[in-house]
Amino acid sequence: MINKIKNRMFYSAVMVLLVACTDLTTNPRQSLTPEIALKDVSGYQSLANSMYNRATGFGYYGQTMMIAPDILADNLKLIANTGRYQGEEANGDRDHINIWGLNVFGAINDANLIIEGIDSEEVSGTESEKSFIKGEAYFMRALLYFDLCRVYGYEPGREINGFNLGPVLRLTPTLKASDADYRPRATVEEVYQQIESDLLEAESMVGYAPIASEWVYYGNTGAVYTLLARLYLYWGRMEDAEEFASKAMEILNLRSNGEGLVEAAQYVQSFSRAPHPESIFELEIRQVDWNSADGVNNSLNSLVSDSEPAAQFILSASDELIASYEEGDVRKDCWRATTRDGIEGEVYASRKWTGYKGDFLENLPIIRASELYLIRAEARYQSNPAGARADINALRFRRGLGAIDNLLSGEALLNKILLERRLEFALEGHRWFDLKRNEKNISKHGDFLEVPYTDYRILANLPLDEITLNNLLEQNPGY
Repeated sequence: MINKIKNRMFYSAVMVLLVACTDLTTNPRQSLTPEIALKDVSGYQSLANSMYNRATGFGYYGQTMMIAPDILADNLKLIANTGRYQGEEANGDRDHINIWGLNVFGAINDANLIIEGIDSEEVSGTESEKSFIKGEAYFMRALLYFDLCRVYGYEPGREINGFNLGPVLRLTPTLKASDADYRPRATVEEVYQQIESDLLEAESMVGYAPIASEWVYYGNTGAVYTLLARLYLYWGRMEDAEEFASKAMEILNLRSNGEGLVEAAQYVQSFSRAPHPESIFELEIRQVDWNSADGVNNSLNSLVSDSEPAAQFILSASDELIASYEEGDVRKDCWRATTRDGIEGEVYASRKWTGYKGDFLENLPIIRASELYLIRAEARYQSNPAGARADINALRFRRGLGAIDNLLSGEALLNKILLERRLEFALEGHRWFDLKRNEKNISKHGDFLEVPYTDYRILANLPLDEITLNNLLEQNPGY
């Protein structure tokens, strides 16, 4: 991997190049041109850093993609009325996940700039440096489009009434208004094919990163394989999901008995370390990137924890989630029973998002090693139930639990895998998508009604201003 350009210059000049604000519009913020800023690999690496930094925004992984999928389902409940997440808790019309905006499309545009321009002979730098940065761009573009697909579209083969549209697919950069063109949405299948292509391109370009090393802050081979395995799981290509989960586990030294995952006694503490001891891909946030006012108002730590007096603490684990943990499961210790003014009885503060860097700040582990065991278990549950049970048990042993029923199979085994995913990834943004991609009704806490899989609210609505701007965009059904 390259060394000297691996600095986190998030506020470099390149970051303020012309970028897509939404799917179509551009926002020139100063007169610096790409020709000046992107003349060597350090400029392109700064552009890649901008791409990563956009993913940490509160409208993306910095808050929305971690919290919304849990409160839209059954993992979280509101314990304070601040006007946020009330609609999502009740699954109101148009109260969903909204990532169709600057963070995602700006980062896609960053990736497109890199992919199109870095190989130019006019860009100084070695071929290995250029290749690595280009690989980062392919990896991130794949992740960004994957998230758009799962928020705004049905998984292939699981469509309702044949509706198969995903996001608009843009593979070339938008530098100025004349570069933007109106186009319709691609199908999810088409976008999945592009995601697969991008990840296979990235495979030979990015480098190997040991789990929890400083290199997990960048696209790397283990992250590429894991995202491919996740993509194939959503796609229903179970043999491919198993293959790439196994490849990732092999290169990352994750053993079939769970060796390589954190010990049970270290599980809670592991969320206060950077990188996380199980991180395969992690978004790094530094003090220079952080506004303390934003932290208290918008950070994960402030919204789900009461560890600081100024914290908002508006979200608690649901009673149903807490009741789902078995005795001895160390993952339950990621929740601390406490009280909240105006709420009768106990509520639960998170010990997973702790703001350990100060001022409510922490890194964001996006892909953790435990996911590989659960991807492979789900990929195997029909064709190799014994292997699926072994993968579940390997994870459970590292979480302080014993083996599951040795005869568990079929739908019961799948439900057990989904339960393990619910407990393992609480507050990490998986719950809604795990139910949706398996065509299950969305279960809810308390007196809230479940959302049938056939309900239009399973898909998020496209923003109205985007539909107004581009009459080729078709809104999702029901909106």
